[in-house]
Amino acid sequence: MTTETGKNYANEVKEIVESNGGVGVFIAESVVGCGGQIVLPPSYLEECYHVVRNHGGVCIADEVQTGFARSGTDFWYFQTYKVIPDIVTIGKPMGNGYPVAAVICRREIADSFASSGIEYFNTYGGNSVACSISEAVYNVIIENNLMSKAKDTGDYLITHLEELKKEFDWIGDIRGQGLFLGVECNHSISRNDLRPFPELCKFIVDYLRYDRVIISRDGPDHNVLKIKPPLVFGLKEADILLLSLRSALVDALNCGAFEYSKWEPMRR
Repeated sequence: MTTETGKNYANEVKEIVESNGGVGVFIAESVVGCGGQIVLPPSYLEECYHVVRNHGGVCIADEVQTGFARSGTDFWYFQTYKVIPDIVTIGKPMGNGYPVAAVICRREIADSFASSGIEYFNTYGGNSVACSISEAVYNVIIENNLMSKAKDTGDYLITHLEELKKEFDWIGDIRGQGLFLGVECNHSISRNDLRPFPELCKFIVDYLRYDRVIISRDGPDHNVLKIKPPLVFGLKEADILLLSLRSALVDALNCGAFEYSKWEPMRR
C-alpha cells in the first residue's frame, strides 16, 4: 500500500467528520486485528489525527493486541506510523496472562478530567499485585531484548511463508511484521480468484491444533491465519510452526477436498 492509498482512506474520515460538524473521539487499532490483521496504509493515521484534532477531537490508539514490542521495531505499534496519540489503551500482554489493563494519556487529558469534578472509580484499579506483575513483564521484555527477537523471528517467518506462497496456490497476501502476522487463504492466486477460502483456513487451524500448534483465524470472512505467538517464540518454534503448516497444506492438496474444480464459481 502507498501513501496515496492512506490519504484516500483518510479522506473518508474527513468527510464523516465534516458532515457531522465535528468529532469527539477517533479510536483505531494500530493493526486491525479481528478485521483480518490489516496493516494500516502509510500516512493514514497521520492524516486522520490531523483532521480529528483540527475539529476538536481526541485520538486514541488501541494497543491491547499490538503493544509491548510485538512489532519488533518499536515498543508501541503506532510508532511505526510516526504519530503520537492523546490516549493509549493497553491490556492483555502487560500481565503475561494475569488480568490487568491500563490507560495512558496526555497530561492535558488527565487535568481536563480531574477538573470536571467527576470521580473515577474502579474496583480493581491500582491493584498492587497486578502492578508488580506488569512491572516484572516489562523488565523481562527489556532485559531479554524480546523486541529484537520478535523482529528476527518475524522476518524469518515471513521469508519462509513467502516460500510456501510460491508452492501453494491458496496462499494470498502475507502481511504484518514482528510477531503479528496474517496470511490470507484464497481460492486460487494463479487464476486471480481472490475469493476468501474460510473452509481451507479452518482446515489448517484445526490440523495445526491436532498437531499441538496453536494459531487462530480472523477477518470478516474468517480466511486469515492469525500468527501472534508469545514474545519468547523463537526460530526453533518458528520451524515447528512452518513444518506443521506445510504438512497441513500438503494434506489439503492430497485429500482433494479443496481442488479448485470443486469450488469454482458457476458459470452462466
